[in-house]
Amino acid sequence: MEVNHTKLKQRTARLSVVSNTLLVMLKLVVGIFTGSVSIVSEAAHSGVDLIAALVAYVAVKKSGKPPDSQHAYGHGKIENLSAAFEAVLIVLAALWIVYESVEKIKTAHAPEYLEYGLFVMALSVAVNYWVSSKLYHVALLTGSHALEADALHLKADIWTSVGVFLGLGIIQYTGLYWLDPAIAIAVAVVVFKAGFDMTMKSIYELTDVSLPEDEEREIRTIVSSHPTVIAVHQLRTRRSGSFRLIDMHIILQKNMHLDKAHAVCDEIEATIQKKFNPCDVIIHLEPCDYYDDYGACPAECEENCKHE
Repeated sequence: MEVNHTKLKQRTARLSVVSNTLLVMLKLVVGIFTGSVSIVSEAAHSGVDLIAALVAYVAVKKSGKPPDSQHAYGHGKIENLSAAFEAVLIVLAALWIVYESVEKIKTAHAPEYLEYGLFVMALSVAVNYWVSSKLYHVALLTGSHALEADALHLKADIWTSVGVFLGLGIIQYTGLYWLDPAIAIAVAVVVFKAGFDMTMKSIYELTDVSLPEDEEREIRTIVSSHPTVIAVHQLRTRRSGSFRLIDMHIILQKNMHLDKAHAVCDEIEATIQKKFNPCDVIIHLEPCDYYDDYGACPAECEENCKHE
């Protein structure tokens, strides 16, 4: 399953690289031909998307490598670094849009052959909507933060393309040139917010913040529901790229034989991995009278705990 996820992430990231390359070239050619500053700035924005897609592709390829002597927990953090880098690019793209919009207000230049620009923007919206949906679906399926960041990047590009499309349409039919940069600035605010949120999320995970409360609660429920588990405590969780790293202490009957206790741990690990794949689960065993809080075991060990 893990190998399949890695291949799926690589194929999806490669799709993003190809689509962004084609859109950058098309927007740049049409922008220069029509003399539209907004289309050229959109080409620059798509250029940022292309860089982000390349980073995501390299990240998912590197992060899928198995653990080695220097990276015992794998290479998942590469995805977190990639997501942080892409988030910064989103913020920079938003600032670029504002800068180009202000410059356009100053020059009040009227572009020509706007029908070509309208076609390119409509095509960009359609392509990016399809690719971003594909990226986001695979990101949810595999837990890839690099692909999630790339999907967010393309969704931001959809909004900017819609803004430019509306601006060009208004220019063509009303002659109100100032509305084009005004719409672009409004879209830039949306893009900036998306980039800021992704930046904060990446920072949290690079600093090993715990998994969301609902996920930790579900992990505790899975462990506690096992009939032989008396209690679970010292649950610690974090993420490394697509992987969830989970460790905990569980309390079992003190006279349970090692082979039985080991089987209990295997069952718990398998259930957690089925729910939160891919993940790595480490369980530390403790006897029920290890803590003063328990004293003696709260119940007699069942026959299947004994070695006959």
